[in-house]
Amino acid sequence: MSRIAPTFAALAAQNKKALIPFITAGDPDPGITVDLMHELVRAGADILELGVPFSDPMAEGPVIQRACERALKFNVSLHDVLGYVRSFRTVNTATPVVLMGYANPIENMGQDAFIAAASEAGVDATIVVDYPPEECEQYAKAMHEKGMDTIFLLAPTSTEQRMAQVGQLGSGFCYYVSLKGVTGAANIDIQDVASRIAAVRRHVKLPIGVGFGIRDGETARAVASVADAVVIGSRIIQEMENHPRDQAVQAAGRFLSDIRRALDA
Repeated sequence: MSRIAPTFAALAAQNKKALIPFITAGDPDPGITVDLMHELVRAGADILELGVPFSDPMAEGPVIQRACERALKFNVSLHDVLGYVRSFRTVNTATPVVLMGYANPIENMGQDAFIAAASEAGVDATIVVDYPPEECEQYAKAMHEKGMDTIFLLAPTSTEQRMAQVGQLGSGFCYYVSLKGVTGAANIDIQDVASRIAAVRRHVKLPIGVGFGIRDGETARAVASVADAVVIGSRIIQEMENHPRDQAVQAAGRFLSDIRRALDA
């Protein structure tokens, strides 16, 4: 069993919603990734989502694309990302860590080798954008056997059939993409999100996290009123882009602290 289900259970007992920040591993440079992970936890993160840099991140908008490009300039690989998690775990054994990325790095390593290495490093789950549920039953089974979750994406365009597949195969939580398009896109229609989440809940009996387009405390609070978790990434990366390297970790922490206060208000 991963750390994710107990985390959501503890939050529910406190009538709180999960805050899940996303960062790209190795951005703005590899030397601060582990410090950044610890800072985000200090600032109120309940679960960390760590992006695996990839050269063709098709679900990402320009902000996270730039983050991938910066990390890849340092040749940050999947092996490096697992190393960051391993280092993080020497201090923090409680906060769930989810790797988010694409199939290619996993396939290059080999699924079995990746799953073994991820388990050893202390990873709790993966979100693999181009592993749809109908194509990765064996992967999900192997992940579960190692005590890790497979988290799937649902979108405004997802069919009832896809929701049912995610309900059968997914674990940890379900990631609902609030907008058509890529990460960092514009305004969220909360009423539309609420109605679509209600449809998802008919098929998926997991906590539901909502991401893409959450940019401030007000939006985060509105999303949290209809979901179990708020995922926020592009705005954190923008905060770091707007500060010198030696201030990037603190800038990300300040921003996330504001979101935490908004959620708990």
